Amino acid sequence: MAATIQHSTPKVLPEPSGRAGLGGTLRSELTKIRSVRSTYWTLLVLLAVSIGIGAAICAGTAANWSQASPADRATFDATQVSVAGLFYLGQLVIVVLGAIVLTAEYSTGMIRTSLTAMPRRATMYIAKAAVFAVVALVVTLAAAFISFFLGQSLLASTHASATLSQPGVLRAVVGSALYVTLVGLFAFAAGAIFRHTAATITSIIGLLFVIPILAHLLPHNWYDDLARWLPDAAGTAITATVAGQNPHLFSPWSQFAVFAVYTAILLVVGGILFRRRDA
Repeated sequence: MAATIQHSTPKVLPEPSGRAGLGGTLRSELTKIRSVRSTYWTLLVLLAVSIGIGAAICAGTAANWSQASPADRATFDATQVSVAGLFYLGQLVIVVLGAIVLTAEYSTGMIRTSLTAMPRRATMYIAKAAVFAVVALVVTLAAAFISFFLGQSLLASTHASATLSQPGVLRAVVGSALYVTLVGLFAFAAGAIFRHTAATITSIIGLLFVIPILAHLLPHNWYDDLARWLPDAAGTAITATVAGQNPHLFSPWSQFAVFAVYTAILLVVGGILFRRRDA
């Protein structure tokens, strides 16, 4: 009886689908940022600090409103006070998250694995920045609106509370979230440059907090000319709804654009270095 020999047909592998795409990289980066426990803790601290500090300031203001002078009442900005926690301390928290999004992979050595899976560095860099920006914006918008509504309810007894329909109020609330998100991207870009968490956080704190404090030591006419070019001036201008608080600054969106240009330049520099340097 003749033996029947069956020839197994080799499986045909699918044709290569082309270069690795941005869509898959975005999903991968979203999975990364969601799988890290520090992301949740940092965002939780951001919400707690932003809402808690803003509420405390508004409650304290309402309790001492009867003792406020007419001049203080005339320049009181209920909107800016309510989002003060997000503006002053929220940006400090988002700096930490923005830094570790990229530097954590360098410190653990996972960046080599990431670049092996996605060798297109520019695509990975853009995907990381985009995912972080969306996550940060969603959380900061929630913090801004919660802080605003809670703060205005606490200020109701002063009859100086604000509503979203008043001029500049919606811009200030949304602008505070946009500014803090931009600060996070600023830190993210610095992380691509320094590739070290501590160095990144230290440098950004120096630029956003220390330098503006030191600038106040300059002669008044020098400071007046310099103030509009400081990074933190964007947050001050975008959250203000009372005219004349700082006449030396640009208009709110123009002042915001100054910091946006700084951030864009830093992102470009970070992207170039990310592509050219070894992991």
